[in-house]
Amino acid sequence: MLHTIDWAILATFLLLSVAVGVTVARRAGSSSAEFFLSGRSMPWWLLGISMVATTFAADTPLLVTQIVRERGVAGNWVWWAFLLSGMVTVFIYARLWVRAGVRTDVEFYELRYSGRPAAFLRGFRSIYLGVIFNSIGMGIVTLALTKICSVMFGIPPWQTVLVAGAVTMLIASLGGLRGVLITDLFQFFLAIGGAIAAAVVCLDLPEVGGLSGLLAHPNVAGKLDFLPDFSDPNVWVPLFFIPLAIQWWSSWYPGAEPGGGGYIAQRMLAARSEGHAVGATLFFNVAHYALRPWPWIIVGLTSLVVFPDLASIEAAFPSAVPGEDLGYPAMLTLLPAGLLGLVLTSLVAAYISTMSTLLNLGASYVVFDYYQRFVNPEAEERTLVRYGRGVTITLLVLSSLFALALGDALSGFNILLQVGAGTGAIYLLRWLWWRVNAWTEIVGMTVSFLVALYFQFVHEGLFGPLESWVQFSVGVGVTTAAWVAATLVSAPTDMATLRRFYETVRPSGSLWGGFIARAAAAGEPVAEVEPGVFTRGLLATSLGCAMVYAALFGTGFALYGEAVKATLAGAVALLSLIGIWRLQRDGASSGASSGA
Repeated sequence: MLHTIDWAILATFLLLSVAVGVTVARRAGSSSAEFFLSGRSMPWWLLGISMVATTFAADTPLLVTQIVRERGVAGNWVWWAFLLSGMVTVFIYARLWVRAGVRTDVEFYELRYSGRPAAFLRGFRSIYLGVIFNSIGMGIVTLALTKICSVMFGIPPWQTVLVAGAVTMLIASLGGLRGVLITDLFQFFLAIGGAIAAAVVCLDLPEVGGLSGLLAHPNVAGKLDFLPDFSDPNVWVPLFFIPLAIQWWSSWYPGAEPGGGGYIAQRMLAARSEGHAVGATLFFNVAHYALRPWPWIIVGLTSLVVFPDLASIEAAFPSAVPGEDLGYPAMLTLLPAGLLGLVLTSLVAAYISTMSTLLNLGASYVVFDYYQRFVNPEAEERTLVRYGRGVTITLLVLSSLFALALGDALSGFNILLQVGAGTGAIYLLRWLWWRVNAWTEIVGMTVSFLVALYFQFVHEGLFGPLESWVQFSVGVGVTTAAWVAATLVSAPTDMATLRRFYETVRPSGSLWGGFIARAAAAGEPVAEVEPGVFTRGLLATSLGCAMVYAALFGTGFALYGEAVKATLAGAVALLSLIGIWRLQRDGASSGASSGA
């Protein structure tokens, strides 16, 4: 039950958020570049904080709680594995995005590919990602908020959608990306503070008995391991092997796109320099994977003590949409007045942050990559901004409808994974291999979507249910085989486009050898990028992963009271950080001496 102080905290935050949007509305509306990219002048720390705030959606703690309740701490490898993709983006692709100079990651298609297939890909992806896929992602976020509000207020989902949507619409449509970044700044600290406070109070509950009581409780004892049970392939294959061996590079998932994409790319494109793009993405990956998980995990574990099974949650909250992910909002109802308002406000802040980002991103796709490119190429800046605001409202309505049709956070996560299964490697290789072309992406996108539809609506009726990880693996195999075949049998991108891309972006790696040889044979040689750039990027990626995983598990060891292991993990994190610093210093010196 919320008290007056809780309502006051929530109301103050909402008024402040709307005030930010109103304050920057005039500047945001001055041009489309300002509305969607903040004039490409943002510093690394603000962009990094915004990335973290955006990924801390209202559904994230619910997803983690559901995973912990069903699969234990080790179940989080289904998203921890995406760190590999994140670090590759930091040390190999972030600089390339800035050099590309595009306004959206969808505009990239006509920089990299040529002809009608490239134009089709840009137009189709603008609607597919900006409207359809984006609405699914926002629907998952909105679903989480409806569950939180059904527990906290006892109100039906449609009322949550109506009220929260109205506030988000004002912020996103008025302030543009600059308004989103500014509100993300205080939303970040509010969200982190609220999550930590919730974990501390939940540990202090008499039923839990503090950290020692939690770790000794029989409901929790089998859920604490960082790694799954390797004696049972039904456990470790889907929870550990598939994410680390296949998922991170093969799947397109919002916020963890291989090579960067979506709102991560948007933030990089808004950076004032290549260095600021690298700094922003590095900060994001450290904070996202090492800083934030444990408060959510702690609350998830305490929920197993207070609400040991789904029946106990449903009995306590009969009007809420059932699901293990209700464990998180259920625990919030036990917080004292004042703190309850703070934590609830942090979740509302997380919702608004993610939604306003996705609305701005989706509108940028529709405005730049569909409307201006194909419908009205001569549109004035004010027209583009006005059109973008109208698209923002439309996307909000679509995502709200999708939210009302979903069941729980994990099902939404699995839907997004399956739809993108097998396409991730394309987004890595299109920068590094000259033979990747528009047909590669068209075939990959089409086949992955058809496979997802088959498993969603056909397979179970014909052959019975199939585990989600098996569906995912099959989707990856079929889709990858299809796009590799399409790449090899179709004509490469024309040489003029490849030359423009290569000289603009300067991608490293040996897979551009065929293009370089063709250019030389035609009497128009191109300067080869220093081979050491790619090698240093791979080394830095490995060290980055070691640093973050060591920090993540070192924190866990400290919470578990295992001081020696925590100290060793801390040493690994520190040494990895030193190694990254030296590699980046050497890379900067090499670039300066070569004039790169």
